[in-house]
Amino acid sequence: MNSIKYKSLELFIIFILVPISYAISYSPWVKLSVGLVGFLYVIYILLKVENLKFKVSKHLGWKAFWKATIIKLIFIAIITTLFVWITDSESLFSVLLNEPIKWFILLFIYSFFSVYPQELIYRTFFFKRYHSLFKNEVLFIFVNAILFSLAHLFFGSVLVIVLTFLGGLLFAYTFKKTQSTLLVSIEHGIYGCWLLTVGMGSMLGFPV
Repeated sequence: MNSIKYKSLELFIIFILVPISYAISYSPWVKLSVGLVGFLYVIYILLKVENLKFKVSKHLGWKAFWKATIIKLIFIAIITTLFVWITDSESLFSVLLNEPIKWFILLFIYSFFSVYPQELIYRTFFFKRYHSLFKNEVLFIFVNAILFSLAHLFFGSVLVIVLTFLGGLLFAYTFKKTQSTLLVSIEHGIYGCWLLTVGMGSMLGFPV
């Protein structure tokens, strides 16, 4: 399971073949089953093969993390607010203003049932499992971001692919710097929740 050939095939199936297959129309139950089996496989590899221990480090750089995240959020907020205002002004903060309870529920479900599994697979698992396959650190982060955007191919939107690629770069860099699934999940959750709040939720698959 730790040979280069095995890892390369594993990477291809999990991060290329499955995401591309999700963009094809077939039974949603089969897609759900494939996703569940894949997620359980990732957990198994992390625990039994990579011997990863799920625990929160006592030495996380919270102050530096929050400073960097808030600065990036301000920049993202300005750009996305202008974008929604120009392209679809009726959607600007519409869920927050018109359906605050629905907005809160969506944020909760997204943060705990979507963000963490994504980061566990695309950062924790990917970095732990495939870092040795890449000698160039920049290329490794770039590939990670490309594959993260590929996971959103089923949305059928070039804008979503671009946004998730940029997000993938940010999250990959954060994980490389912090080595923390918790911190990168918090960052991912903050940016994703903002996109829903500002009015870009429908584009990203939120039921709004």
